[in-house]
Amino acid sequence: MFTLPKKELGPAPKLALDIGPLVLFFLVNAYCGIFAATATFMVATVFSVAFGFLVTRQLATMPFVTLVVVLVFGSLTLLFHDDEFIKLKPTVIYGLFGITLLCGLAMGKPLLGLLLNRMFDITDLGWRKLTRRWAIFFLVLAVSNEIIWRNFSTDVWLGFKLFGIVPLTLLFGALQYPLIVKHRRGAETHS
Repeated sequence: MFTLPKKELGPAPKLALDIGPLVLFFLVNAYCGIFAATATFMVATVFSVAFGFLVTRQLATMPFVTLVVVLVFGSLTLLFHDDEFIKLKPTVIYGLFGITLLCGLAMGKPLLGLLLNRMFDITDLGWRKLTRRWAIFFLVLAVSNEIIWRNFSTDVWLGFKLFGIVPLTLLFGALQYPLIVKHRRGAETHS
């Protein structure tokens, strides 16, 4: 049987696959409403995860969990014709990721390294610190999503998701670079 070698997605295609469904959700909502946007979001998320799998030959954990939650909450939104389900989805995803990372730390396993396929060669202490930071960040996002969707319009919530959460996540990730450099394996011997 012919098998293709595993490939890695570059940062730009990975970012496009991660936020592409959200951008489509935002655009379709503007012209067709939340329910058409939800259906589009579900299809786009399936496409994004499938395309990522076809290219890399790996099913990444975070996109797969996101896909499952999108399909469950999207289906509930469409079935009950109630947009609160899709608005609750980010809270569930961010809360799930944050709690899972904290539980891993409590059990002595910094799970972020496993989720990121150890893309950085940093020490165990570095992974623990990075995991703790991301866990807290995810929990802050979960609480922020709850505050926004419960107190503002759907359009404000969508704007916050696209123009607030996405840039904040990119900025937060970039701000972790000094920690990654500081805890790079072998860095302590060069200091």
